[in-house]
Amino acid sequence: MAGDPFKGMGGLMSRIKVTVVGAGNVGGSIAQRLAEKNWYDIVLVDIVEGLPQGKALDLVEAGPICAYDSAVTGANHYEATKDSDVVVITSGVPRRPGMSRDELLETNTNIVSAVVRETAKRSPDAILIIVSNPLDVMTHVAHRVSGFPRNRVLGMAGVLDSARFRSFIAEALQVSVENIHAMVLGGHGDSMVPLNRYTTVAGRPVSEWLSPEALEALIKRTREGGIEIVNLLKTGSAFYAPAASVVEMVEAISKDQKKILPCAALCAGEYGFHDLFLGVPVKLGAGGAEEIIEYALTPQEHAALEASAKSVRELCGHVDQMMKKTP
Repeated sequence: MAGDPFKGMGGLMSRIKVTVVGAGNVGGSIAQRLAEKNWYDIVLVDIVEGLPQGKALDLVEAGPICAYDSAVTGANHYEATKDSDVVVITSGVPRRPGMSRDELLETNTNIVSAVVRETAKRSPDAILIIVSNPLDVMTHVAHRVSGFPRNRVLGMAGVLDSARFRSFIAEALQVSVENIHAMVLGGHGDSMVPLNRYTTVAGRPVSEWLSPEALEALIKRTREGGIEIVNLLKTGSAFYAPAASVVEMVEAISKDQKKILPCAALCAGEYGFHDLFLGVPVKLGAGGAEEIIEYALTPQEHAALEASAKSVRELCGHVDQMMKKTP
């Protein structure tokens, strides 16, 4: 990442600069959670005039009450993002009634491409975290457009999916979420692959706590976690948990925690996949995706991961054809 987070005379720490592109519910919530860490300077960017400035001012005014001194800047241009250490991209549109999959892909590909071009040229050493949907494909787009090495382009998906899985297990067993560790791999969608053998409750496999039928029901709910919230909200989608997931990734990177989290990362032979962004366990540190951790999978688990990878690969190929036609 750009710069040393511990630089300065006398061991004083300089703040980490994080740009969040998109000041909607997800972007605004990310900015709030980052500000409250009192470790970051945040730039919130959006094309809607006044929106990022208003949210930034609101967050600054909350500082005296919440005891943080974080600088939060709102902007409608990208000059303010210069020399960011981390850039989080939430920009994009949801699928609207009457909109085809191809139209959604083309629209969000154009949006993400434009954002990446603007931010990458101003922060050439930044680490990119993509939140825009369809997530695995948009991470592929960001990597292609930025030209950044694979360790500096990541997608947020598995952290959120694993958190949902953990919360559902905790609710079913009436235990603390802190007792539960889970790993969800694959594409961010219906084809995600929860690894039951590597999901534990207080160190014991989850299969020792729940019947196969009960566990399968929780897996189904995890796969449908996003649409469940969309159906409840009716006019929006999840933002608190996605924002928390992004912040966990930013914390692991900025504080060089070497934390192993499931993220969309570019596989180069890992799990048998090449040149494909897919949800896999990643060691996150100051270098971004410092290592992809390979779990031993059963033939059934690998087949499920391959099926998930196939759907991601098909969409990426479709987007590549679109991008070839774009001047």
